[in-house]
Amino acid sequence: MRHPQIPVAVLLALLMGSAQAGQPATPAAMAAYADQLLDEQKIARDGPGVTVLVARGEQLLYKGARGMASIELGVPMQPDQLMRIGSVTKQFAAAALLKQIDAGKARFDDPLSKYLPDYPNGSKITLLQLLNHTSGVKSYTGIPGYMRNQIRRDLSTAELINEFKDQPVDFAPGEKWAYNNSGYVLLGAVVEAIAGKPWHQSIDELLLKPARITSVHYQASDKLFQGMAQGYTLNGQREVAPAGLLSMTQPHAAGALIANTEGLWRWNQALHGGKLISQASYQRMTTPEGPAKAHHYGFGIGTDVLRDQLVLAHNGGIHGFGSLLNYLPKSQITIVILRNSDAPGFATGLVARKLAAFAIGEPFAEHKPVAVPVEQLAGAEGVYTREDKRSRTLRLKDGVLQSQRAGGAAAALIPLGQDHFAFPDSINELRLERAADGKVAGMRVFNNGEKEGERWTRSGELPPEPAFITLDPAQMQALVGDYSSPQFSIKVFIDDKGRLQGQAPGQPAFELMAASARQIHVPQVAAQLDFSPEEGKAASVTLNQGGNKLVMTRK
Repeated sequence: MRHPQIPVAVLLALLMGSAQAGQPATPAAMAAYADQLLDEQKIARDGPGVTVLVARGEQLLYKGARGMASIELGVPMQPDQLMRIGSVTKQFAAAALLKQIDAGKARFDDPLSKYLPDYPNGSKITLLQLLNHTSGVKSYTGIPGYMRNQIRRDLSTAELINEFKDQPVDFAPGEKWAYNNSGYVLLGAVVEAIAGKPWHQSIDELLLKPARITSVHYQASDKLFQGMAQGYTLNGQREVAPAGLLSMTQPHAAGALIANTEGLWRWNQALHGGKLISQASYQRMTTPEGPAKAHHYGFGIGTDVLRDQLVLAHNGGIHGFGSLLNYLPKSQITIVILRNSDAPGFATGLVARKLAAFAIGEPFAEHKPVAVPVEQLAGAEGVYTREDKRSRTLRLKDGVLQSQRAGGAAAALIPLGQDHFAFPDSINELRLERAADGKVAGMRVFNNGEKEGERWTRSGELPPEPAFITLDPAQMQALVGDYSSPQFSIKVFIDDKGRLQGQAPGQPAFELMAASARQIHVPQVAAQLDFSPEEGKAASVTLNQGGNKLVMTRK
């Protein structure tokens, strides 16, 4: 029997109806919506791809793939393709140490020196500080130049630790929080010292085998992994190219595992279902404490909020790949997104949030802009301050109201009517608040669909924009180069249209605007670059952003 054809848009609307008003999505509705989101991302059929999984508890709601697993061989991406998961590895390593702590083989307050006696200042660094990035040790991935050729070498755990152990520390142990790959290498070394075997074998024996997870692996160089995708990046001409070489001995317990979406779903079920570590250890793993609390970071897992629900999350970026693993405990929703490219171009976080909101039955509405008189928009211009003294400006530019946090990128707001705006490529919204005289007195910013929102009070008039000049070719060439510090790096170059551009690793390029021959502004992110004044090529540049200064030297 032939069924009458229903237009795709009508079918999607019918299916989406089952996810409205708090009703959890059905698999059919979830599949239609996920396919719509992936269509919107415009993933090239002949380019790097992505795999996506959405589940509720043990129920699979969606599993799909787009793009290519191998462009060279013409192999399409499959939903169960294996990919590098980068820093999502950290929660596996953390859980392995917690398993050892549960068994009485270690304690949170044990000093690192108990397991690595020769590590500098090891008596002052605790296992807890390794778990939540408060140890202060230098992250080896931030050592200038290290992420280039040096990352290609095969190193033992001891050899890798030797690369950073004598570096100056960033702060005293426990004093602050800073995301730290070296800390998780040290954590892996502790797991090895306790077990007497490689860290990844302990993960396999303590966690993966008991949970019957068969599609999460350590990517050993002497083994073949069926279904492993090729990784890609962008070359200097912004063309798709094979990812740079990397010895997987070096990401170590900070990022050396590979997995597919199914394996990470099963991992979420086991870890968050209470099947792997004690409830006490799990509670500490998922509850930020001390200096890590302000950064919403537990042990290899960060915390966030979506539609007023807790989200336990981590993402990963590594040569040729990107990953995201989210879990909503209240609704038992798992979101997994894996990409075989480390280039920008796919809104991983946005897609994940939209998928999760749809799955729990509280989808985000599509933003439909309305016309707002320019004079009404102009009345909102000014500086706004939050309770923690952070500031945000609203500025009218070319008839569009823009919002920009101090140190952040400017966003052209989408007017939705009645002093209501949406942020572009986001689920965040903003509402102006007016005083009794009708003038704008403040705003509320609603992040991730939260109901209360954060209050920003209007605190001042809008500062004038700097005046820009045009640099001649010689002046621009003097600034071109690669600049780096342990914390950050930037490439300055001239594009094919003769414009001066700046680009940080993994970020889009921004046009640089000159206030003088050596003072350059990046209006999109409210930053200023002050290049050193010597004749010829600049030897260094100072980044000024959000009240902070960072000096980077030319490589």
